[in-house]
Amino acid sequence: MTFGSANDWIVLAQGAGQQPPGPSGLVMLLPLVVMGVLYFMIVHRPQRREQGERMAMLSNLKKNDHVLLTSGIYGVVTNVRPDADEVTVRVDENSNTRLRVTRASVARVIVDEPAAKSDDSVTT
Repeated sequence: MTFGSANDWIVLAQGAGQQPPGPSGLVMLLPLVVMGVLYFMIVHRPQRREQGERMAMLSNLKKNDHVLLTSGIYGVVTNVRPDADEVTVRVDENSNTRLRVTRASVARVIVDEPAAKSDDSVTT
């Protein structure tokens, strides 16, 4: 009859019901919770803020606004149809060329503030 090696005796001496000491389950979840909070603060919250600003900009479109479309075309809004989610943009003054695009196609509204400031400085 063999009694096994010394390693077998050590395992039996430790006891079957004891667990080796280590971090508890809550401590192991802490890095995951921290990563979730950082994701929310760094990625999700600014993205929602930008989306809200874009929705406000699109809802405030009005006639004679200078806009840049997502395709890179500059134009002037001539008609806004909120019920059809459609905007008509004049892209050429000479031939009166107009484009009908969806409201989401507007990338940004262009403001002429720098031109107004430079006109004031010329009058001095």
